[in-house]
Amino acid sequence: MKIGLVGYQGSGKSTVFEWLTGQKPDPALSHTIQSAMAAIPEPRIEGLCQIYKPKKISQASLELIDTPGLSRSHEGSAARLALIREAGCLVLVIDAFGRTDPFSDMQAFDGDLILADMEIVTNRIARVVESKRKPLPKAEQEALHHEHTTLTKVLEALENGTPLADWNLTDDQLKVTRSFRLFGEKPRVILFNTADDETKPERFTSLSTQQTPVIALPAGLESELAKMSPEDRADFQAEMGVGGADRDAVIRTLMLTSGQRLFLTAGEKEVRSWLLHQGGTALEAAASIHTDIAKGFIRAEIFDYRDLMRLGSEREVKAAHLVRQEPKGYVVQDDDLLFIHFSK
Repeated sequence: MKIGLVGYQGSGKSTVFEWLTGQKPDPALSHTIQSAMAAIPEPRIEGLCQIYKPKKISQASLELIDTPGLSRSHEGSAARLALIREAGCLVLVIDAFGRTDPFSDMQAFDGDLILADMEIVTNRIARVVESKRKPLPKAEQEALHHEHTTLTKVLEALENGTPLADWNLTDDQLKVTRSFRLFGEKPRVILFNTADDETKPERFTSLSTQQTPVIALPAGLESELAKMSPEDRADFQAEMGVGGADRDAVIRTLMLTSGQRLFLTAGEKEVRSWLLHQGGTALEAAASIHTDIAKGFIRAEIFDYRDLMRLGSEREVKAAHLVRQEPKGYVVQDDDLLFIHFSK
């Protein structure tokens, strides 16, 4: 899963990137995208390791993409935003440490995203109109008419600033728009990069909704604290009374907002967490592990992580008849521990 960090120049976006990934951005690549992986914290792995004593531990990760900062003059914004069309989720980083009006920046950036989407849709409408003038089979003409109708509706919504939730597109119309990877259809997190001594972060976080979480933290300070030893960091925070943002919680917020979840596999060879989209099935979980496992899928043997922790071993879980056999269409749930049976 790719997470795109976007923001105006000077917003501290690259500092957020460094804090979340531990990788310092390369100044030589400031005009293009840079990416790094951020491991997704999973506290249940520790419990599984106590039971299985695995030779290897692996954690699922998110790929964070740092993009070139946008100009407030909006010049070149569409081209720079095009670099992250493939991102599944956006993190909008906003300067809230005093140099600009953060709320105006948030609204202006919404405008940049809308303009970038309008450019894509307008160009495609022009090509569709040109194609419709040609003598084509009836099926192709009908497909073009459907696409033209859909994109005209989307363009009107964009021009009116209508939120995605109010676009009222049918499933068939959504199939048309998905290929364009419109920013208006992407989930997003808003991160206000505050001053170190910000005393009222709630003036930002109060804007949070279930669809669009809002985070407020001093990214520069947190990045410096992350470089300290745990002891020095604790002493500094106790003395100065600043810092202490939960990096792990931020990463999990990005995962959940992007529509992903984790599932677990465990054994003596390896304990591992894997990414799976919300609502994903046992077959899709198998495909995440390996395509050959999905092709030969027979069934998923599943038991609850909490039962394993309570009883202390697989043997005890099985003796208590708490193991389930599920088909490929089973929707994976939180705390499911999966063992996939497949034919080779």
